[in-house]
Amino acid sequence: MSESVRPVFHGYEQIPLREYAERAYLDYSMYVVLDRALPFIGDGLKPVQRRIIYAMSELGLSATAKPKKSARTIGDVIGKFHPHGDSACYEAMVLMAQPFSYRYPLVDGQGNFGSADDPKSFAAMRYTESRLTPVAEVLLGELAHGTVDWAPNFDGTLEEPSWLPARLPHLLLNGTTGIAVGMATDVPPHNLNEVVSACVRLLEDPDATVADLCEHVRGPDYPTPAEIITPAAELRAVYETGNGSVRARATYTREGTNIIVTALPYQVSPSKVIEQIAAQMRARKLPWLEDIRDESDHANPVRIALVPRSNRVDVEQLMGHLFATTDLEKSYRVNLNVIGLDGKPAVKNLRTLLDEWLTFRTDTVVRRLRHRQERVERRLHLLEGLLVAFLNLDEVIRIIRTEDEPRPVLMARFRLTEEQADYILETRLRQLARLEEMKIRGEQEELSKELERIVATLGSRAKLRKLVKDELLADAKKYGDARRSPLIARGAAQALDETELVPSEPVTVVLSQKGWVRAAKGHDVDAAGLSYREGDGLLAAVKGRTTQQVAFLDSNGRSYSTIAHSLPSARGNGEPLTGRFSPAAGAAFVALASGAPGDRFVLASSHGYGFVTRFENLTGRNKAGKAMLSLSEGAKVLQPAPVASVADDRLVVVTSAGHLLAFPVAELPELDKGKGNKLIEIPKARRGTERVVAVAVVPPGGILAVKSGARTMSLSFKDLGDYLGARASRGGLLPRGWQKVDGLSIEP
Repeated sequence: MSESVRPVFHGYEQIPLREYAERAYLDYSMYVVLDRALPFIGDGLKPVQRRIIYAMSELGLSATAKPKKSARTIGDVIGKFHPHGDSACYEAMVLMAQPFSYRYPLVDGQGNFGSADDPKSFAAMRYTESRLTPVAEVLLGELAHGTVDWAPNFDGTLEEPSWLPARLPHLLLNGTTGIAVGMATDVPPHNLNEVVSACVRLLEDPDATVADLCEHVRGPDYPTPAEIITPAAELRAVYETGNGSVRARATYTREGTNIIVTALPYQVSPSKVIEQIAAQMRARKLPWLEDIRDESDHANPVRIALVPRSNRVDVEQLMGHLFATTDLEKSYRVNLNVIGLDGKPAVKNLRTLLDEWLTFRTDTVVRRLRHRQERVERRLHLLEGLLVAFLNLDEVIRIIRTEDEPRPVLMARFRLTEEQADYILETRLRQLARLEEMKIRGEQEELSKELERIVATLGSRAKLRKLVKDELLADAKKYGDARRSPLIARGAAQALDETELVPSEPVTVVLSQKGWVRAAKGHDVDAAGLSYREGDGLLAAVKGRTTQQVAFLDSNGRSYSTIAHSLPSARGNGEPLTGRFSPAAGAAFVALASGAPGDRFVLASSHGYGFVTRFENLTGRNKAGKAMLSLSEGAKVLQPAPVASVADDRLVVVTSAGHLLAFPVAELPELDKGKGNKLIEIPKARRGTERVVAVAVVPPGGILAVKSGARTMSLSFKDLGDYLGARASRGGLLPRGWQKVDGLSIEP
């Protein structure tokens, strides 16, 4: 190649940005998946957890050792093995020390390590001390027995274990959660005895199915005694697929009339539950409860007292509502996504997970036995040479004293290997003098028997399985405990409708001219006699019950609704409806109605059009309301008139000119919404000045009250015969002096 075309290196590599970004993101993704977020199936640990446990063992912080400052441990972890933030590393250690977070804590924390109410309220690491718990021995006990591969640490100055030789399936015992790139893991904790029992079943019956194993692993076992209410069939489906969810529910007892919550679901804060219940009480959505108290202490970590308003409250219904609307019942996601023995992440069912772990455990035992075999064979080899030295002690001493290079002479004289000769030369003379042939031969015999057992075990799969099984059962006997989370199949709780939570009591809902609303107890309420804000007064009032909805109509014909018991008391001035609903700009609330969903009302406008509709059409949850009554330009919404019987009742319509028309309600159509049909004839020439003042529905036997100023004229159902006519006719003219009508009402 000529000098002119030789490529010039500028000290950097030029690659397309797309290729660089793709490669960098994939590298980061693989790091997060394999070296941060997902656990390894063998020891069930993430790298940071593994490094903390190993660093503590290197510091000598066993369960029987004196604890050291947590800052010392974290310093070793991040300085030697885990080059990341100290706060994140310390939080990982704290999590392993919290008995309310870990089913089998691996760290014994001294000091403030947080509480179930606030797990992140732990003290700084300079204040706390820590050491390992006894169960951590399950992870570390065989570390020095050649059972793991070692890898350089981040700077190549030290070595760290690639995994820990777990004697139990720690992944299932404590579970784990993690979010990687494009995947996540959620493994719930389980009971040690149940998991070991399933492992033994799989060792004895390699063809066991997930259903067979679920006879032993009946479900997760959280650190809290809250109930697991997921049915057994659903739990089996979770273990068969590796995906699903588990529901846990708080437990409670009765003390007199009070309800005492004694256990909360896993990772649920008592203060949060209390706040959720208190919020419902403040919003008047929980009238069955009078008070809630937190009575938790050291003797009772969870004790929440609920005080019902009376002993007539249905406790089962109340608690069912609270289970559905608060964290007293919680669902937990299950995603058995872990890094398998092949180094790849995958979602595994229960059988695959236990089968892979047993393969890992069997390989670990084989490595331990081979490591021990090498140690025993080497020791026997050395003892053989030592026995030669003991039997020829005088000759050995003479060679050592007279020869410049005693090792080759010893090797030649007694047919020793280099290792044996070095061992004899390194042995102190006084030790040789005390050595006895019987001791050497006794140790040889004992080691020979051990070697035979090791070789026999390694040569027989049955014996190897039995050894794994016996060690599992021994650890289960040592560290196992009873299940904490009882399995009780229950249906998911359902929230009660507001009407079921409220006692049905009579109430009068009052709407003021400026759109303020309030509710007075009882039906014998003088709405006009209530106090109003300055410049305000009564617009309308309706009788209903606390369990019923109240519908409000605005000047645009839109309908809004809320339950009556949620309205403020009539002892004050109430509250503006604009605080509850969002009417269009310029719209005002002009009418209201209350009733049962099937009740019927006549809706009408001042231009003389209307229709019959069911009350349920007036209700809805939209704060912006729903279109109900279509209005022509200049028309106003009239107060709805309740209908008792469509077949028997008469509708009375009165205009500002004193024309009153009565006709059967049955002549009006029943619509969900719209403009309706013409109710009364208003001559074209008078349509700008004459309007409908009010409508009323009179049942048989009822009395119509026609109000004109301070006077009231009563018309019986029979008297209305003088004003009967066809719908959309002109009607009859009221007597002189009564033609200026202010309103209509029905007297009982």
